[in-house]
Amino acid sequence: MGSELFNDLNWWAIGLGTVLAFLLGWLWYSPKMFGAKWAEGVGLSLEDCGEMPVAAMVGQLAGTFLLAWLVGIMTIAGAYMTLALIVATIIVLMAAGGLFAKKSTYAIATETGFVVAMAVIMVVVQKVL
Repeated sequence: MGSELFNDLNWWAIGLGTVLAFLLGWLWYSPKMFGAKWAEGVGLSLEDCGEMPVAAMVGQLAGTFLLAWLVGIMTIAGAYMTLALIVATIIVLMAAGGLFAKKSTYAIATETGFVVAMAVIMVVVQKVL
């Protein structure tokens, strides 16, 4: 099942899901959506941020790709409950980390909500393509 599963993946959907979810992040964390209040909740100011932190952006892109790949695998397997459990696990761990870091409830909800939005985009792309 290993190599067949790898060969059966819809790499176009994985790539498009990665790009769309990554781009959503720019909008999600912009002042037009949740960025200003999120920044306040994590102790930052969007005005003081200057340029994007390259290492964080590369890490985000890598994680987004890995999630899109996982969604692709779970879609082929029809394992949507397993996917939901994995996403729920990520969310709970992110929320716990946010609580340890003393982030605001709004900031935690913004971050975990983004993971849900990414997963939904990726599933939709997998189903459409």
